[in-house]
Amino acid sequence: MSEMNNEARNVPKKVVLSGIQPTGTITLGNYLGAVKNWGKMQEEFNSIFFIADLHALTVRREPAELRQACMSFFAQLLACGIDPEKSVLYFQSHVKEHTELQWILNCNTYVGEASRMTQFKDKSARHADNINMGLMDYPVLMAADILLFRSDFVPVGIDQKQHLELARDIAIRFNNRYGDTFVVPEPYIPETGAKICSLQDPSAKMSKSDPDENSRVSVIEDEASILRKFKRAVTDSGNEIVAREDKPGISNLLTIYAAIEGKTVAAAEKEFAGCGYGTFKMAVGEAVAAAFKPIREAYTRYLSDKAYIAEVAAAGAERASRIGARTLAKVRRKVGLVSFEDRKTH
Repeated sequence: MSEMNNEARNVPKKVVLSGIQPTGTITLGNYLGAVKNWGKMQEEFNSIFFIADLHALTVRREPAELRQACMSFFAQLLACGIDPEKSVLYFQSHVKEHTELQWILNCNTYVGEASRMTQFKDKSARHADNINMGLMDYPVLMAADILLFRSDFVPVGIDQKQHLELARDIAIRFNNRYGDTFVVPEPYIPETGAKICSLQDPSAKMSKSDPDENSRVSVIEDEASILRKFKRAVTDSGNEIVAREDKPGISNLLTIYAAIEGKTVAAAEKEFAGCGYGTFKMAVGEAVAAAFKPIREAYTRYLSDKAYIAEVAAAGAERASRIGARTLAKVRRKVGLVSFEDRKTH
């Protein structure tokens, strides 16, 4: 038995990787669909998380605003439970290996593949005055993000699944051409809270970029604002509190409540059986506000300590660069680039 336990301890943990763009703030949808699960993953996986500031450059922003948003998101992740002792946490732009690998992967990706990405089409339509190469190349940088660390799993929502498929295709193509190099990543989709919808349009995903402020709540939002938005949340006709296809508003609120409280949707339905919509919406809002209060307080502390953020970010970038450099050295050799480092190992 002791030998089996020792073997189990010696089995390396799988690698999970995810990044988040510094746009707006981390919403309830981001939290339940991704960030809350990141905290749990730290115990099970070798976890790598980053602020995707290079991806953010595909849309024009004021430089000062982008820098402020990046710092804010870093503090938000710390406040949401990302522990730099258990995870690698850094700014994407601080690890040069991301973009070097991207160029090599660009040379192994077809234009047709990139142009077929639905997000490229959607963003091109929304930003018709700024259809830049970054918008088209975004999925290849995302592939580099993933493959650089030989990631086994990538937490993805429905909107990013196509990009992960491209990363898998690129990895398989590269491995077939140059020999085993990359791990072919798998999607990691949590069972609960994978898709949280808008409070104003339950047919659409809750989004940081939605122009309607009432459509979402943020992890750092004050209690009064959270309660007000849930009070205004769209419901459905009738008075039953059940999750059904013809009741998208109530179904969304039940999903939120169940995910926040760690219950099943069926248990939430039972808890609110016979309640009015107003009482139900207020209860959901109170549960969300209570869950976010310690996050908001921790965020304020972290954001006020810029030196600590700089220290954590530098340590995370150093670790990420060290891991990524090993993969990149192998890739460079495989594609035929000259490296005098080879003389030290041969």
